[in-house]
Amino acid sequence: MATTTDTHCPYCSLQCGMRLAVPDGGAGSGDSAGSGSGGALPLVVERPEFPVNRGALCGKGQNAAALLNPAARLTTPLLRERGNGRHRGELRAASWDEALDRVAGGFAAVRAEHGADAVGVFGGGGLTNEKAYQLGKFARVALGTATIDYNGRFCMSSAAAGNRAAFGLDRGLPFPLADIPHTECLILVGGNPAETMPPALRYFRELRENGGTLIVVDPRRTRTAEQADIHLRSLPGADLALALGLLHLLIADGMVDTAFVAARTTGFEEARAAAMAHWPERVERLTGVPAAQLRDVARRFGQARTGMVLTARGPEQQSKGTDTVKAWINLCLASGKAGRPYSGYGCLTGQGNGQGGREHGQKADQLPGYRSIDDPAAREHVARVWGVDPATLPRAGRSAYELLDSLGRPGPDGVRALLVMGSNPVVSAPRAAHVTERLRALDLLVVSDLALSETAQLADVVLPSAQWAEETGTMTNLEGRVVLRRRAVDPPPGVRGDLWLIRELARRLGFEQGFDDDPETVFDELRRASAGGPADYSGITYERVRAEDGVFWPCPAPDHPGTPRLFLDAFATPDGRARFSAVTHRPAAEEPDTDYPLRLTTGRVLSQYQSGTQTRRVSALNSAAPGPFVELHPLLARRLDVTEGELLAVTSRRGRAVAPARITDTIRPDTVFMPFHWAGAGRANTLTNPALDPTSKMPEFKVCAVRVETVRAEAAARARARTPEPPPSPGSHPTPGSAPGAPS
Repeated sequence: MATTTDTHCPYCSLQCGMRLAVPDGGAGSGDSAGSGSGGALPLVVERPEFPVNRGALCGKGQNAAALLNPAARLTTPLLRERGNGRHRGELRAASWDEALDRVAGGFAAVRAEHGADAVGVFGGGGLTNEKAYQLGKFARVALGTATIDYNGRFCMSSAAAGNRAAFGLDRGLPFPLADIPHTECLILVGGNPAETMPPALRYFRELRENGGTLIVVDPRRTRTAEQADIHLRSLPGADLALALGLLHLLIADGMVDTAFVAARTTGFEEARAAAMAHWPERVERLTGVPAAQLRDVARRFGQARTGMVLTARGPEQQSKGTDTVKAWINLCLASGKAGRPYSGYGCLTGQGNGQGGREHGQKADQLPGYRSIDDPAAREHVARVWGVDPATLPRAGRSAYELLDSLGRPGPDGVRALLVMGSNPVVSAPRAAHVTERLRALDLLVVSDLALSETAQLADVVLPSAQWAEETGTMTNLEGRVVLRRRAVDPPPGVRGDLWLIRELARRLGFEQGFDDDPETVFDELRRASAGGPADYSGITYERVRAEDGVFWPCPAPDHPGTPRLFLDAFATPDGRARFSAVTHRPAAEEPDTDYPLRLTTGRVLSQYQSGTQTRRVSALNSAAPGPFVELHPLLARRLDVTEGELLAVTSRRGRAVAPARITDTIRPDTVFMPFHWAGAGRANTLTNPALDPTSKMPEFKVCAVRVETVRAEAAARARARTPEPPPSPGSHPTPGSAPGAPS
């Protein structure tokens, strides 16, 4: 017999519905991959009535129950023995009391010596809304620190900044996924849902079946691009120029919706003047997209009655990501494709709670409800809910990379202690070798996670966390739909939930009240804290979410139906009008040169997820995607004398990564691609550039300059460098004024 529980997938922002069938006896045991050597793991069962995925699951979702295997998990706290001098001791098992006393005592000591901001918190985009909310409250109330941010900063912060600037509100999609098949023309920029969120691909297929046009912008011919009517193989880092070129053509060819622009927008003339400097032939030189193809795309999008632009990490993870998003929004506004049914700009959020995770306070500049931490009214409202003086709340802190870069540094701006919850920056951060060294320099590193990640391996204290089906909590998917993950099994003995962990640390820091560990109680407080804010959850309850298969925010009252479609009557700006932005093309922060002649771009593969902390512990997924690789075009492979599977060294100004070659004509000849899921020698983020977007503080993950050579060629070059040139033979000296080796 088995007990079934309706829940949601532990991975991406679709938050696909599924059922867990739990055999009598619980999650059982067995090998870490759930390969059948024993134990009674739950069985993932389809849940066809959930509207987002309609029963479909990708391989990660189908194998999600393997994550519940105790053998794949941390099941006891770990403490690092104190070493002598620079020597660091080994991790050993400890009790929860010993571990929490060490953490609280360490945080208190650092605060006393260096100030509250010397204690930092780094959260994760996979934490439930309750945990994200409570973590932000813990940082600002119990620790009193401004030093908090999260890995969602690396996900869609550029899209968030562009959304707020244009529309006054940031929600990944302003419409449900179910609207996509009904639009006439959709441009997908730098996204590959066929591999990153496969159940969503059906919406794009249905769009084409309904007679709509799908246009994909990507330097690689991905599985998604293969589904498109038109594939624009644009140069990495050139998405801003591409959007400006399309807007130029809309204007030049008379396809601007002048009535919409006049009635519902401001700033068009300034944006128009900026776009007119990006004529098709110039954009062709900047992007590599033929001018004739640009004209075709502009005509199809401009003449369509309805249309959407969706961006993903490709255009957003750039040092000009916010301006790039604004440029694509300009295209929607100029053509009248925003604030109307089956039209608009949206962002394909990546992480499971990338949307909700930034709405409720673990982002450096925000309080719950997506309020600004520097807004006096917001500070007063949230402080009243928390029962504290608004003056005691810190101001905005540093963004994610800035926070990581400050770790262990001497002086007043250095962070000396850090709590990491549900993140693995050793793999996921840009310039990862540098970030690893900064983590090593801390006085105290504390990591709460489900497994011994690469970041946890560096920690002084490791705390085993309950996960996914072992605890109840809400998530907010890419549509803004708040869903409920239900507890289906007990966590392994010795494992505790993060809400309990936060409560116990707060108690040790002197806060006996205010940090409940019951998720529904925490959510009810979140509702009060978010009330009246941009992301208003006050009308959402656990009961409603269960009954309605999720509720769309904003939902300001219990009798409010929720808001699946935003902006149909007005945009969320003071005057109700959307804002154009006058943006212009600029190059990437790092362009190729003679030393680093190629562009590197990074991304995900179908069977792995983010930093791999979860998926690399599932054998079925590892069999499908066992390790890193370097994707390069056959023309480049011939020039470098590369054979399939041969080890390549990829070098940037920040470091070197080694992985086998994968030769394919699906990538541009001037570009190489690496997936970023692995640590070790093949870690792609060793190479990536931490240059930050000035507004969103997004690092430029998606483009940097690199040099590629075979490991054997690299070794031969080193050998030649170590071997001195033989002395010239008598009579062989060049004559004065001649060059060595020149013909006589």
